[in-house]
Amino acid sequence: MTYAFFPGCSLDGAAKDYHRSTLAVAAKLGLDLPELKDWICCGSTAAHSSDPLLADALPAKSLSAAGGSTVAVACAACYSRLKTANHHIAGDAALRARVAHVVGRDYDGRTPVLHLLEILCRDIGTPRIAAAIRRPLTGLKVACYYGCLLTRPPEITNFDDAENPTLMDRLMEAAGAEPLVWPHKTECCGASFSITDSSIVLELTNKILAMAHAAGADCIATACSLCQLNLDMRQKDIESKFGRRYNLPVFYFTQLLGLAMGCQEDELSLSSLVVEPKALLQAKGIGR
Repeated sequence: MTYAFFPGCSLDGAAKDYHRSTLAVAAKLGLDLPELKDWICCGSTAAHSSDPLLADALPAKSLSAAGGSTVAVACAACYSRLKTANHHIAGDAALRARVAHVVGRDYDGRTPVLHLLEILCRDIGTPRIAAAIRRPLTGLKVACYYGCLLTRPPEITNFDDAENPTLMDRLMEAAGAEPLVWPHKTECCGASFSITDSSIVLELTNKILAMAHAAGADCIATACSLCQLNLDMRQKDIESKFGRRYNLPVFYFTQLLGLAMGCQEDELSLSSLVVEPKALLQAKGIGR
């Protein structure tokens, strides 16, 4: 299977560990992810907050270069922006014309966009994922955290159940882990407020971490670079402000899948995690 891969700015920069682990898992499954040629920033938070036309034109510029191929996305923010631009452009002829003027070519808003979770769970399928497992994540209790962008608004993303998504849970189960039932899997972590007002992020992430801890989680798995950063990097700050010490490793779901498939830990960039996962993995017989 081949998809045009849109890494986005985060996977090309601060979230290189997500990028590396995505490619490592793809290699194990024979999944071909050639990088979309000449992709540009999707606009993410800043563009749609300040210029609606730019917010649609930036994704259109990249999607029009896909030549009709299905575009694969790992970043939740990029996924949201690409899907939203498609929805706007395909449903509004006047906007389509304005975007064409900005981009320099016509784009109809119909290039298929899939998140990596959708590709792995639906296109490849959990039986094939299970067959690729070499070191099952037996005994590892995982709180699968989707964040707020993958499932909302459901009429645009059409990702999964908006309140109780299960794609990541099913992949973790196929990898031998125990995905937990918990109520905060789609709560907002504060996203880019980590830069502008970290107090908001500390409040929100503390609630998410507290709920994961109460549910009995050994760790959290996520599919968003901002979610991973906030939940992982802010645990020391939370300890200082609220007196709560969670010590919960926060993995990209691809890192856990890669471990289960027998990828080397350096291929998955596990050393980049702020909350050290080695002790947990060794205690579960997963690490080396």
